[in-house]
Amino acid sequence: MGLLDRFEQRLDRMVNGAFARAFKAEVQPVEIAAALQREMDDRAAVVSRGRTVVPNVFVVDLSPHDHDRLAVYAGTLTDELAGMVREHAEEQRYTFLGGTSVELARDDDLETGLFRVHSEAKAEVASTPHGVRAPSSPPAGAGHPRLLADDDIAHPLTRAVTRLGRGTDVDIRVDDPGVSRHHAEILLGREVVLRDLGSTNGTYVDGVQVGETVLHDGAVVQLGATRLTFRAG
Repeated sequence: MGLLDRFEQRLDRMVNGAFARAFKAEVQPVEIAAALQREMDDRAAVVSRGRTVVPNVFVVDLSPHDHDRLAVYAGTLTDELAGMVREHAEEQRYTFLGGTSVELARDDDLETGLFRVHSEAKAEVASTPHGVRAPSSPPAGAGHPRLLADDDIAHPLTRAVTRLGRGTDVDIRVDDPGVSRHHAEILLGREVVLRDLGSTNGTYVDGVQVGETVLHDGAVVQLGATRLTFRAG
């Protein structure tokens, strides 16, 4: 029996079949569970030999209709979803930076039956029951690696994986027509690694196009026409 089947059976026993009856035409909890698994697999980052870091904080955006229905079972559902996340990580030998957290959020722009998953790898996050978002990590200090823009705006690198691009779902948004939606990512481990994500115009470090490279203090990262200076902290 697969992990998703076990997850669905546990939920069904807990609420006496209420999910199957109440959500027949709407978002199914098992669909959310499958999406969380995909999110972990898609954002898995190898930071050192034998250590693959995945997100541990998840927010699931639901339509008003789906959110109102699922909210009745929020405590049970988010606890089970967090448990499923931990089980999947154990099976795949993934590593978390902190405790797992799953939150159900309402998005008035979504239609019934549609949902989105946002995630991040965040350190020192305690597991949070009943879908309550854990407190944010404190602001990064001078000791953290960071990217400096030409206007001296600093972008601290505090996550295991930091995505850069023009899209609205990245960690550092670069508003530049020459930048792809998902352009590149930075991985924190024993070394800080920059990886191109198949961008249209390429990623450059100190004027040289790279696919993947270790960043050194003072390296100039160029995405499109935008230049960012890496500081090791």
